[in-house]
Amino acid sequence: MPIEEVGPRVAIYTEEFAADPHGTYRWMRDRYGSLVPVEIWPGVPATLVIGYHTAVRILNDPQHFSYDPRIWQESVPADLPIMPMIEWRPNALRTNGNTAEHRRYRTATNDALAGVDQHALRPMVAKLAGPLINSFCADGSADLLGQYILPLVFSVLNEMIGCPPEIGQQVAQASAALFEGAENATVNAMLDAALLQLTRLRRAEPGDDMTTRMLRHSADLSDTEMVHQLVTCYSAGIEIPQNLIANTLLLMLTDPRFVGENVGFAPPTTTALDEILATDPPLANYCVTYPQQPILIDNVWLPAHQPVITSIAACNNSPELNTGDYQNNGWNLAWGAGPHACPAGARSAAYVIAHEGIDQLLDTLPELRLAVPARDLVWRPGPFHRALSALPVVFPPSPPIRMAGKDQRL
Repeated sequence: MPIEEVGPRVAIYTEEFAADPHGTYRWMRDRYGSLVPVEIWPGVPATLVIGYHTAVRILNDPQHFSYDPRIWQESVPADLPIMPMIEWRPNALRTNGNTAEHRRYRTATNDALAGVDQHALRPMVAKLAGPLINSFCADGSADLLGQYILPLVFSVLNEMIGCPPEIGQQVAQASAALFEGAENATVNAMLDAALLQLTRLRRAEPGDDMTTRMLRHSADLSDTEMVHQLVTCYSAGIEIPQNLIANTLLLMLTDPRFVGENVGFAPPTTTALDEILATDPPLANYCVTYPQQPILIDNVWLPAHQPVITSIAACNNSPELNTGDYQNNGWNLAWGAGPHACPAGARSAAYVIAHEGIDQLLDTLPELRLAVPARDLVWRPGPFHRALSALPVVFPPSPPIRMAGKDQRL
């Protein structure tokens, strides 16, 4: 049957959905099966894939499921607030996976990421974390999201990309405008201007950074192409580590397993990170594809050129798949699958940033606690991310701590 006849569409952009997505996924599984008709914005239909094996099949089939949204874009208003997250750009993420152009963009990005010194990343995070923690440690309370997590992730990413503070500030303003609901044209103009400035700066003044490595790559990227590679670097490089840190901290501050006085020795941070990547991943619903023609999947006809979105969170939590063994598992879809899976260099960098950022915070403020009951925390509505609006905490006030050697804790 056509997806439209499977049942009523479920809105996945609302505050109600954001407050309890896992309850909705369970209900979806009982009501719809592996494919769910949804709305990703009022009046904008899509199909949500909540069956694990169905998702893997689709993500590994670029012949039938394209990542290029241009035909779909012509059918919807250009000013959709979610458009910056899914609109076409000349980069690997929005180019179909079986093309030479995709390989060209992908190789340039992968090689730039491969040049990131993973051993130097930990002391870099520690160096940037110290002043941030010192800025609020004497207060006895903080919003970790706004005062620590976001500025830490953004600062580390700027270092990796080779973006100086003055241009980074412009990128930050554009990102804030995006979340404040500014017009797409305004957001894109702000981002394009800042990233074009960065591109031209690194052409004139090369450095040991991702931007320089992409510019020097044999892919021979134009200034315009460079801007769109950098847009992806910033959008993925901020949203994913930010949500990964916040969601992992929430687990560690609320689950008795991670509270040391209750269990003797709490599990390490890596245990919490691996669990969150499986159970509450930073991008809950993404990997957007578009059938190139009507196609029959699991006895349901999906229309051509309408978004098909993988629910990473729902697939990872499928009862027949999720065994509760989260470490070194091969089934986790948090990083995607197929030709558009997150590059290995990006995965390892995000993991290191999250791990070190959490450890620096908890080593310095070990008595950190939530300032409100977990049920009172607010989650940002939206069809794609699993993201807190704030993470308020309290702790015994502590004087600023002098930074030790770069390889030591604060």
